[in-house]
Amino acid sequence: MDRRDKINYYLDLAQAVAHRSTCLRRYYGAVIVQNDQVISTGYSGAPRGRKNCCDLNRCIRDELKVPRGERYELCRSVHAEANAIISASRNDMIGGTLYLVGLEPDGSYVPDANSCSMCKRLIINSGIEHVIIRDTVDDYRIINVKKWIDDDESLDGTLGY
Repeated sequence: MDRRDKINYYLDLAQAVAHRSTCLRRYYGAVIVQNDQVISTGYSGAPRGRKNCCDLNRCIRDELKVPRGERYELCRSVHAEANAIISASRNDMIGGTLYLVGLEPDGSYVPDANSCSMCKRLIINSGIEHVIIRDTVDDYRIINVKKWIDDDESLDGTLGY
């Protein structure tokens, strides 16, 4: 039996969480891990008590043809990273890792998936040290959150998507 490496194991968990997403556009799942212990999970979906896009059967950003990475204020969803962060204690997240998987509706991986600028700020303030993002079933990128601090896209006008 081939044993799955630890990083892909946690990415597999994030991918399973992504299947709970209620967004019609993309399915994201996040898992926060500290010292080999899952601290929290989150998926993209409307705030508790509000109707989800999948229940309404409409996405306002799709209807307005808003490109990926723009006009998130129109979106009903709370992002997977944000949901994972608000479900955890900051003390548990300091020095931890956030695993992130984005899926297209057809099941393929979101190309060049990344956290939006708002989620980057939340991740920075949470104390998480690394974000690992799945590119394929076995391939991923490891991002040192300090790079997001040092390369502050809010100073140069780029959004960093």
